[in-house]
Order: sequence, then structure tokens, then C-alpha cells
Amino acid sequence: MAARDIILYLENETALREKSKPVRNVNRRVRELVQDLKETLTDHPDGIGLAAPQINVHTRVVVVRLGSERDDAGNWSEPGPPMALINPEVIEATKEQKGFDGCLSFPGLYAETVRPHHLRVAGLDEAGNPFDRVFEGFDAVVVHHEIDHLDGVLFIDRVENIEHLYRVREGEDGELVRVPVSAVVKL
Repeated sequence: MAARDIILYLENETALREKSKPVRNVNRRVRELVQDLKETLTDHPDGIGLAAPQINVHTRVVVVRLGSERDDAGNWSEPGPPMALINPEVIEATKEQKGFDGCLSFPGLYAETVRPHHLRVAGLDEAGNPFDRVFEGFDAVVVHHEIDHLDGVLFIDRVENIEHLYRVREGEDGELVRVPVSAVVKL
């Protein structure tokens, strides 16, 4: 199955807002969806997570690439390979902190959002085996972001103030700088 295009917010907000239905059993169709999500995510090198609704499939399946960390210079390390979470359910969410957020459905738009940095999630892996796992730090943020997609919640919904939304561009000295959206768009 070929990788699909990611739904962009402005083109189809309704599809991104639709709640996803649970997977009844991990069958061939679900395994093909997982493979499609993995291929689509891999085709977007800036992405570290993708939910089925982002390719217009409203099933409770996400793929995440964990292990990415930001160094002192602000660069991200290479994350691990895509991993599927089927019917993920948040059991516990604590240690809420403000931090980086972005989404493939909003290319070039980033924000500071508040998300849990300790997350316990239960669900099924891609083989249909149950799991109960704890995610910490930025991995928790990634998983929480993708689970939000399954409920029609977007990262822009978690932005507390328009000043927390920004784009990144190259400054005069060649360094990357944040440009608040409010400085670009007249409100």
C-alpha cells in the first residue's frame, strides 16, 4: 500500500475533528493501515507521530517514533523506528509542563503547549497483544499528541495564548529564530 497524503487543517478541518472508532480486532485491514501510517510517517522526515485521522481513516490507530531528544543547541536527535499503538487509552497523565508542539497537519506552525510528561497508556500493539506502558518526557508528549488526534483534539486547541504559536525562519545571522504568528498575521 502506498503512503498517503496527510490531511492539512485548512483543507479539511472536519476530518481532523472527527472522533475515531475503536479497532475490534487486529486483522489484515488494520495491519495494512499500520503499514500505511508507518510509510507515510517515514516519507515525512520531520514527523515523529501520525494518527489515522490525519490520513482520513477514523480508526483508533497511531504510530510514533520515540526517543528523540533536544540537545543544548536546540537540535533534535534521530528518533527510533515507527511503533504502532492500537486503541491507546490514557490510564494516568501527570507532570504537566509547557513545551514544544507541532503537527504534520499544520506544516511550519509550532507552539508551546501544556502536556503531561508522564503518561501511562494501555492498548494493543500491531500484533494485537495488549500492552500497558509508561512514557516519560518528550515521548509522553508525542504519544499524548497522537491520542488527542483520535478524539478530534488538535494541538492548536491546547495553545493558551496566541503568542505561544510561532513559525521558524532563518535570522540575519543565519541562526533559526522563532517568529510569533501574531507578528505575521494581523488579528
